[in-house]
Amino acid sequence: MVDLGSNSVRLVVFEGWGRNPLAIFNEKAVLGLGRGLQNTGRLNEAAVSQALTVMERYHAVAREMGAAPLEVFATAAVRDAENGPAFAAALAERMPGVPIRILEGEEEAALSAAGVLLGFAEADGILGDLGGGSLELVELSQGRTGAIASLPLGAIRLADRAGGDIVRARAIAEEELGRLPWLAHGKDRDLYLVGGAWRALAKIHIAQTAYPLSIVHHYVLRRDEARDLCGLIMAATRRTLERLPGAPAKRLQDLPFAAVALRRLLRATGARRVVFSANGLREGWYARQLPEAVRRQDPLLCAGREMAERYGRDTALPAALLTWTAPLFPGESAAEAALRTAACWLSDIGSHDHPDYRAEQSFLRVLRQPGIGLDHHERAFLALVVALRYEPELEAPWLATARALLDGASLRRAEVLGEALRLAYTLSGGTPGLLAGTTLAVEKDQLTLRLVEGAGVFAGDSVQRRVEALAATLRLQPAVEVAAG
Repeated sequence: MVDLGSNSVRLVVFEGWGRNPLAIFNEKAVLGLGRGLQNTGRLNEAAVSQALTVMERYHAVAREMGAAPLEVFATAAVRDAENGPAFAAALAERMPGVPIRILEGEEEAALSAAGVLLGFAEADGILGDLGGGSLELVELSQGRTGAIASLPLGAIRLADRAGGDIVRARAIAEEELGRLPWLAHGKDRDLYLVGGAWRALAKIHIAQTAYPLSIVHHYVLRRDEARDLCGLIMAATRRTLERLPGAPAKRLQDLPFAAVALRRLLRATGARRVVFSANGLREGWYARQLPEAVRRQDPLLCAGREMAERYGRDTALPAALLTWTAPLFPGESAAEAALRTAACWLSDIGSHDHPDYRAEQSFLRVLRQPGIGLDHHERAFLALVVALRYEPELEAPWLATARALLDGASLRRAEVLGEALRLAYTLSGGTPGLLAGTTLAVEKDQLTLRLVEGAGVFAGDSVQRRVEALAATLRLQPAVEVAAG
């Protein structure tokens, strides 16, 4: 699909129709189609001809890739401009047979909400989607949409309305947001942020703080951190912004006004923290194509299954591993159980990699995967578990990212699960039939591995060593018992 916005135009081609959208082509052109619209009432003439050229290219790319369906969604600039209908007609001539929809503000907001909910299934708070021309706002309650609004507060439009004056922009934003009393329902809840200018703020903060994972999706700032970041950007000169690590050159003039919109929105909502989302309108379009049953699937577990199907050897093994490791985790929460399930699915994804690099390759594959339902803690936990299953050097520098993102309890849990999975694969060779001849038991201060005689497994040196390592991690005494088959 093509997202034709006030500042940029982007073609995204998704592969398949799984629960987690997988973009295999993603190209953006920053054109500033809506720049000057506030004063002229028309699309930026210099950008119109560029947009037509870019859209012809996108049409050709989509056609050659066999992307279907292909749709163009035009947002605030085209819907508000006097020459918007003429521009849409010109597009239709150059892209015959391709639906071109000029979205109303509430339609745009609803699509953004659908995209966010694809990655944050239980989102609870206020969603803000900042474009160049408009700011879409949606109340979210435990994964359901409520009140919806669209305001003329996009970064480009706000700058134009304020004549480039930050103080004036603050007053304009406060007045517009004040028209929506339901924003106060966001008090002490989350504020979900969508849009390129806000993602740019997240990238700046990631670079400034040397945060260990350069992924904006699910990046979280406390309220005070977000306010301080906005204050910094609003007060910065152009030269200062140019020198900020992570600041995108093509968005520099818009960043202060994006910061104004965010700071006023924090005040209007009373949100306790902000959560950045890479999902928005485009993923919302994708979500609308999915059957309801697929949309309801758990994104974390789907991400694990999809990766196992792509890289693993036997999709019957994860369920067996889940049962086999259960005695080690009594009383685990639903969230912990879901993570353990996903780890079991991911545990064999290095099977086709070079033996010397399986741990590192699997770690990076999990940590940086495109799964939209994984927050940074989940990425780090699963990556560490999978790496430990392949017995890496424990002081390997690439493991530091996961350790920096996990607390002590999560680290210990990951170590236990990683050790257990290593033992399971040593015993079974990655086959559920051999694993079935073994069980684990925790009794008082002892970890016992029980083997069935004649089942094709035995307690050789490697098994003994790994039982001892797992027991040490659990702070238990190791034992191995062999029972008649």
